Amino acid sequence: MAHWPADAARGTVLLFPGRTEYIEKYSPVAHRLMAEGYDVLSIDWRGQGMSDRLQPNPRPGHIRDFADYQNDVVEMMVAAEQLDLPRPWHLLAHSMGGCIGLAALEGGMAVQSAVFSAPMWGINLRRMQQGMALSIAYLAGRVGRGGLTAPGSGGAATTYPLDESFNANLLTGNGDEWARLVREAFAWPDLTIGGATFDWVSKALNECARLSRIPSPEVPMLVSVGSDEKVVSPQAIRDRAGRWPQSELLTIPGAKHEILMETDPLRDLFFEAMLARFEAS
Repeated sequence: MAHWPADAARGTVLLFPGRTEYIEKYSPVAHRLMAEGYDVLSIDWRGQGMSDRLQPNPRPGHIRDFADYQNDVVEMMVAAEQLDLPRPWHLLAHSMGGCIGLAALEGGMAVQSAVFSAPMWGINLRRMQQGMALSIAYLAGRVGRGGLTAPGSGGAATTYPLDESFNANLLTGNGDEWARLVREAFAWPDLTIGGATFDWVSKALNECARLSRIPSPEVPMLVSVGSDEKVVSPQAIRDRAGRWPQSELLTIPGAKHEILMETDPLRDLFFEAMLARFEAS
């Protein structure tokens, strides 16, 4: 975990990263929140960043059970208590972190408000139907290949910024941010991971389906989705926002998957709405 303390903090943001991500990627976000008067606490989920890998091949993103991520959340909350982080506490969760965050709220995680950036409440499988993807991932697990990288989930040996060109990437339209991700992937290869395993795909799809059936938490919420989103399911985000009574849906024209790494005008739209949500809670 990493803690960024603010001077005279007026609260704490618990930052849940997405799949493949690592704490250091969010340092600019944390410093901007510090400047606004918020402490920040973030985590490397099991299997990525500086946390232990879950199988001998360290490159694929793997998980045995999606509920295991909730054990990481518990440890994060324990650390927040032990550090006596300033209250109120707020959740900021991106992509897979949004899936983990919704499950944590379901389990009673005590935060004053929640902000989600392109949460993984459904996965954009593009041309493949969900039933087909689940069947393939299930069969791979049954024949002992669940720990192998699933085709279409990313490169098996490297990581997305090194596999994809800027013009074709699905994450950001900000060339400077893309260049930063490429530099970090070269400089810190041990922090990065590649595509997802068959087991991760099956567990993630099942968790998204489970979460789609739960009631919305009684926590004020802001969720953003870019008009150019192609990684997670925009429809799943709209569906959840539509049945979350204390919610605001922010659609950002021209934004891709990572609004926190987008061009300044798009990123500023999100930051303004996020800070307003925190301040209103």
